[in-house]
Amino acid sequence: QVQLQESGPGLLTPSQTLSLTCTVSGDSISTNHYYWTWIRQPPGKGLEWMGAITSGGTTYYNPAYKSRASISRDTSTNQFALQLRAVIPEDGALYHCARLNGPAYWGQGTQVTVSS
Repeated sequence: QVQLQESGPGLLTPSQTLSLTCTVSGDSISTNHYYWTWIRQPPGKGLEWMGAITSGGTTYYNPAYKSRASISRDTSTNQFALQLRAVIPEDGALYHCARLNGPAYWGQGTQVTVSS
C-alpha cells in the first residue's frame, strides 16, 4: 500500500522559507511515471495545486507560485520536498503531498501557520 507522510514546521514568521518533506512508502518516486504533487488548502478555501515532480525529475509549477516555490526529490530516501520562499500570512494552509495520477494517494496533511 502506498503511503505518504508530510513533515515540516508548523509555524513560521513572514519572510521565512517554508520547507516541507513528503516521505513515500510502498512505491518508488523514481519509477512508474507518476507525478508527485504538492497541494494546499487555505482555511475556508478550496484546494490549490502548487506543483509536482515526475518520476524522471521534471518539475511543474502553478504559475502563481513559480517565483517562490521549488520542488525537489531525494531518491535515496524516497522523499520529495517543497520549499516556499518569502512566506506571507496567506501561505498559511493545510499542505498535502499526493500521488494523483493512477490510483490516487494523499498524505494526511500538515498544518502551516504564518504569523508574526
